[in-house]
Order: sequence, then structure tokens, then C-alpha cells
Amino acid sequence: MSAGIKSSFVNGAFVAPRGDEQILENRNPSNPSEIVDCFVRADAELANQAVEAAHAAAAQWANSNPQLRADVLDRIGSEILARREELATLLAREEGKVVREALGEVDRAGRSFKFYAQEALRASGEKYDSVRAGVGIDVTRHPVGVVGIISPWNFPIAIPAWKIAPALCFGNCVVFKPAELVPSSAWALAEIISRSGLPAGVFNMLIGPGRSVGDTVMRHPLVKAISFTGSEQTGRQIAGIAIERMAKVQLEMGGKNPLIVLDDADLDIAVDVALQGSFFSTGQRCTASSRLIVTEGIYTEFTQRLTERTRALKVGDALDPATDIGPVVDPKQLEVDLGYIQSGVAEGASLACGGKRLEREGGGYYLEPALFLDVKPEMRIYREEIFGPVLSVLKVRDYEEAFAAAEDTPYGLSAGICTQSLKYAEHFKRNSSAGMVMVNLPTAGVDYHVPFGGNRGSSYGAREQGTHARDFFTKVKTSYQLT
Repeated sequence: MSAGIKSSFVNGAFVAPRGDEQILENRNPSNPSEIVDCFVRADAELANQAVEAAHAAAAQWANSNPQLRADVLDRIGSEILARREELATLLAREEGKVVREALGEVDRAGRSFKFYAQEALRASGEKYDSVRAGVGIDVTRHPVGVVGIISPWNFPIAIPAWKIAPALCFGNCVVFKPAELVPSSAWALAEIISRSGLPAGVFNMLIGPGRSVGDTVMRHPLVKAISFTGSEQTGRQIAGIAIERMAKVQLEMGGKNPLIVLDDADLDIAVDVALQGSFFSTGQRCTASSRLIVTEGIYTEFTQRLTERTRALKVGDALDPATDIGPVVDPKQLEVDLGYIQSGVAEGASLACGGKRLEREGGGYYLEPALFLDVKPEMRIYREEIFGPVLSVLKVRDYEEAFAAAEDTPYGLSAGICTQSLKYAEHFKRNSSAGMVMVNLPTAGVDYHVPFGGNRGSSYGAREQGTHARDFFTKVKTSYQLT
């Protein structure tokens, strides 16, 4: 292999390039002239080889000792945590997430592997008495087989970790395709996994385009389940492909998450919650609160404070400890964000602050966080997922109107409320259509040991994370026996 050029991992080894493949340059969004890494792009042929290698290893791994699986997963988690600063710096350089957030993401990845190391030892079944005399019943769970995992660019190590770890824990083999925008974190994870003691073929990683590599994995008859996180449009296409050939499918597809702020809210808490949930990670989170719904009694003071705090955010290089918000991930996403900002102004919303591209030394795809007031429910900036630091604020009369506005969306991932009222907090938790509900907390920010997922157009299939992950990564068998 050429010095400095990295490749996919298939059947227990990093693949030697043939010499005619395309090269992918991974550039730093804080400084686009800096190349983080170069990669040989995989193709459909290599994707087929990866699936076949996973299938060949599936029976052995499915029947492996749970202690072996626990030890492997624990070693992976331990090395991730031991290398947290190095991996966080890499993540910040390729994705633009500020270092403190990157450190949190790396920690979460390591903890996910360690959590599923313990879950491997908790495998259990159920025993029932039959309604027929002399008959016993066992209910057991078994691996699905080969699982295709397709992850997005906004969490380059955490999302792969919370998909790969349970897949391996429950005895499945993996073919993993990361987003091409963030291959370095995926490669680092694969390199750690390669030394964990897994048999060849159990884990495979393909760096390549979705139109060839991803499509091959999705359509391959030996791939029995597909776990995808990304856009709703792509998710719907994957669902159609999976259902047509009767494969299991798990989709996380984003959201347009509301945060209600009521008149009785603690203003300091509410402003912090809105700021963190809306703008941190450059707003590039499917759980970001991009719709604020604020009651009229607190609206003026709240928006004044929020505007001041938004203006004070420092936008800059992701590696600078003083930076609050790093760059947008790439020029294409920056153009999308700027297009929505132009749309908001054209539709009559008031741009309270931000919304301009910033020039910094070294270039970089920097954007001032944009805060829109006087927003109407029919505006695109209020209704459509932008995936950038663009926040819309809607004024309403009371809780009832706020709740109706929060529910007025085709999505249902995360939703939040800031209030000191137990009555309203409990009503919101019970009646919100979102899969995750936050009270006096940002809509973005979840734990690794509990279920993650939404409803409506946000999610499809079994929940991710925690013990609930076994519902997707296993199949149930009911056995009857004459006793």
C-alpha cells in the first residue's frame, strides 16, 4: 500500500489496493487546505467480498462463547477510552466538532462497547408451561446473521459504535459503511477492532460511495438486516429495498424538534437549554431543537437574552479550546444553510442576529448562528430540517397553543419543554408524539444505556441502544418439547 493511503477492512485485513481505484481526500472543514487522510475508495466488487466474508464467518461467531464476545467488546471499549484525546482531535479535524464535544462523543463510543460487553453475558431465554399437559416451551433469541450498517457524518464514532457493538454482542457479523465525509474516525475504529481478537470476517468496513458500495450491501441477499442513520429520503429508499427482499430494517432519519418555553420557565435554564440544543455541534444533530415555541408572557425577555447569548458565541477552528461552534461540515451543507437563511428573510421572518458566512484564516466553512424571530408556522425554516445553526422562534398564547404547534410536524424524534409546572411537564411527557422527551434539558443529549429513537417520519423499526437493541439484532425462536 502507498505510504499514507488507507483502505477498507475486509475478512480480517486492510485491503491492498489494486492501483486503479479512486482516491478519497478527507479534508479539514476548519482549514480545507489540510488533508486529514487519503483513502482508497471501495467498489461494488469489494463490497460483495465483504458480505461473503461476513457470511462465511457467521455460523462460528453466532455460536461463540459469550465470554469471548464480552472480552472482545471490552477490549475495544477500553482502547477507545485510553485514546480519547487522540481520537477526539481526529474527529474534530475531519468533522468540525469542537474538541470538548468530540471528547464526549469518543467517551460515548467507548462506553457503548463496554455496556454491550456486559450484555453479552446477560443473554437469557424464557421458559413457559404449555396449555397442553406434558409439553414444555422454550423461547430463545438468536443472531440475525450478516448486518449492514450505514452511518452518517455528524457523529463519526458514536453512531457506528452504538450500532456495531450490539450487533457483535448478539452474535452477528457486520459490514459497516461510514459516510465518505468522515472516513478517518471509522478507519481508526476499524483499526482498534482489528486487534480485538475477532475472527476474520466477523467485522468488515468499507470506505466508498453509497451509490455503489452502500447499494450493494443493501441489496445483497446474504445481508439479513440493515441499520441506517441519515436522511429521510434515503431511509425511505432503503426501507423499500429491505422490505422487498424481506430483510429487517432499522432507520433513524432526523427531525424538526420543538422546544416549548412557558411563561413560568426559569429564564437562565431556558436560555441555556435553547442555546445548547439549537446551536452546539453547529446545529448538525438530528435531535437539535430548531423550533422554539415561546409563550407571549416571556417572549420579549427570553428572545432578548437568547439574542445576546447567540451573538456572544465564538465561531472558529474546532481545535481552538475557546471555540463554541466549529465550521459547517462541508461547502455543500454550507450552501444549504445559507439557502434556508435567504428563504427565511424572503418569507418575512426577522433575522435577529447571525446568518452570515465568516471569513477566517485558513478558509473554513464558518457560519454565524442564525436566529429568526417573527416566524410563521408555514415558513420553510420552521417546517423543514435544515441541519445547521439556524433557529426559528414562534410566539404563542399559552401551553395549549404551544403543544399544538409542537405536534404540527411530520417528524417525531425529540421534543422539549422548559417549565416549572408539574402539570404541564407531565402532560407533555405523556402526550408528546416524540420518541424522546426532555424537561428543562436540551433536546440534544441522550444516554447510551437507554433506548434511542423516534416516531412518525423520524424513525422506523426497533429502537437503538440499551437492552432494547436486542430486538433488532436478534430473532426469536419458540420451541416446544414433549416432556
